[in-house]
Amino acid sequence: MRPSLLSGRVAATTRLFCFLTCLLPFQAWAQAGSSSPGDSGNNTQQAVSASGSEEAGETSNKPRFDLAVQAPEDLKSILEKHLELQRFRYLEDLDGNELDRLILAAPDNVSELLGTQGYFSPTVKVSREAIPPGELGDLPPLGRVRVLVETGPITRVATPSVFFTGEIESTEAARQQRETIERRATKDAGERFTQARWDALKSDALRELTAERFPRGQIRNSLSDIDTQQQQANWYIELDSGPRVRIGDVRVQGAERYATTTAERLVRLSGLKPGADYSLTQLQDAQQKIADSGYYSSVFAYVDLDHLDKEGADPHQPAPVIVQVKESKPQKVTVGVGGSTNNGPRFSLEHNHLRFPGIGWRVHSKLQLEDNDSVLQSDWNAPIEEDGWHWLTGIKMAKQLDDETTTTSLRLNAGKSVETDDVDRRYFVQYDRSRTSNASSALASSNGFESALSANYGWIWRRFDNEPFPDRGYGLGVTLGAGSTLGSDSKPFFNTQVRWLGFWPLGDFAAEDLLAGIQSGGDRPVDTRSRDGRIALRVQAGALKADNAARIPDTLLYMTGGDNTVRGYGLRDIGVELTDGTIAPGRYMAVASAEWQRPIRSQGERTDWETVVFVDAGAVANDPVDFKPRIGTGVGVRYNSPVGPLQLDLAYGLDAKRFRVHLNVGFRF
Repeated sequence: MRPSLLSGRVAATTRLFCFLTCLLPFQAWAQAGSSSPGDSGNNTQQAVSASGSEEAGETSNKPRFDLAVQAPEDLKSILEKHLELQRFRYLEDLDGNELDRLILAAPDNVSELLGTQGYFSPTVKVSREAIPPGELGDLPPLGRVRVLVETGPITRVATPSVFFTGEIESTEAARQQRETIERRATKDAGERFTQARWDALKSDALRELTAERFPRGQIRNSLSDIDTQQQQANWYIELDSGPRVRIGDVRVQGAERYATTTAERLVRLSGLKPGADYSLTQLQDAQQKIADSGYYSSVFAYVDLDHLDKEGADPHQPAPVIVQVKESKPQKVTVGVGGSTNNGPRFSLEHNHLRFPGIGWRVHSKLQLEDNDSVLQSDWNAPIEEDGWHWLTGIKMAKQLDDETTTTSLRLNAGKSVETDDVDRRYFVQYDRSRTSNASSALASSNGFESALSANYGWIWRRFDNEPFPDRGYGLGVTLGAGSTLGSDSKPFFNTQVRWLGFWPLGDFAAEDLLAGIQSGGDRPVDTRSRDGRIALRVQAGALKADNAARIPDTLLYMTGGDNTVRGYGLRDIGVELTDGTIAPGRYMAVASAEWQRPIRSQGERTDWETVVFVDAGAVANDPVDFKPRIGTGVGVRYNSPVGPLQLDLAYGLDAKRFRVHLNVGFRF
């Protein structure tokens, strides 16, 4: 049996105990960065409030005395802001005798504030400098109070100790959880003691405890033992996990129009199945999945623990997952106008039906008109099944204009799909039919409509640290297809598409950003993004293998160029150059891009703006040996807006010998 955290410690007469937390436990829902009930920091605040109750009289717009603090710069601002003397400077009826009484108490107040920053053996002198008669000038009537501080040695954190009580101590499945808490508690060993660091350690430990299996956990005792001779802070935390909580059934509240089946399945697909351990991460994932389903305008999911607190209740009975929803309207029409550097002005009309009569599928239909592209499409999605897969089908009619070449096409597809946080999979059958015409070039025109039928499988893997603003990570997408052209002379073909995107951070994260996040006590997020930005590399490739005589629809072939491929060139400017000079799609395509994305800083802090330097290259051919890369290079800026990155680039096409402006919004892989 482990000894009590407090046993054997009080006898050490050369040690100063501070920031003692005991008897009053942390609540499991304690906010990140909040101070523990019972800490001496709170006791100090209570004492300050008590002394403030003595304050009387009216306040003045002019100070009654001047306050001059001489201390290291990082401590000076803290003392000037929080000294008790500051609260009485503007008290109109403050006299010299009362000020002298305040000055007598000031050294203790200064020492308390310095202790929060790791200085427990300071030398503090507080004196009042009277103003000679006739020399009042602009100085306050009670003169100047001068505070002189010699900090003494800094106190550093020794290795923190974490003790566990409750079921976490004997639960084998929680071993990794215990080790994680213990490992993270040691990260501050050797660092300067501060109150903010001590508070952060406790809140982080509690967060790790209550995030998995033990949501009713609490801090039973905590102690910061300051050894003034060794200049060490010895930290002790006792975590009481309470009983292990397992998941029960799912209860959806607020559902009227739509069946609760989808929400219940999404909760289970997130890992919260009956009998599973409680997990805050999985609960948040379930809430996000339900919100992303489109059926609800707001979602709040939580595990109901109240029934476990009732007298005589079994603490190990399963806890239900409560999902409170506000349903979206079944139909929505959206009209949009916009534009792009690829296609000029844009008009769009969209209709969304969340439960189509008769079959209950979601239907999204869209009409989009642009200078070079016109699209009419409708996508149908069935409700999600128990395994996460769902049926889908769609139709798309398009008209595409490339200089003097016009391509009209029809595409039908049907299949099944599943989406998870990291991996999306899809298999589908697809029918393509297209016709290409060019009044000036017979070579660029097709002989009537060309059609094909194919079976395809798509796989996408994502591992980015922060979407939609990734600093590091990778994404890979692969689509494989096999099919045949249709008509009197059908020919088989095989189609492969690959795309890859990677981010590499340059340099370490800024230490001041990390420290500011920790010291804020949760008010400011910890910024661990790299100081020097990142390198972004992008690769795309496509290949269609078929007999040379096969009449492949142009919509299955490749062209490149534009905002998201090779900047410095127009949309689909890069293709196969025919003998008459026109550009046609080809059977093979390769694109590569490299970017240096560097953050812009203002007064040492990272802003939402970034600068970009990039090089793009792409080629299209009917045979890989005929690749002739087209290169574009340029500079740009990024703004991390609430809807995603807003990208503005100025690119120069080395082969096109002209500048182009490219605009793009959002990040999606």
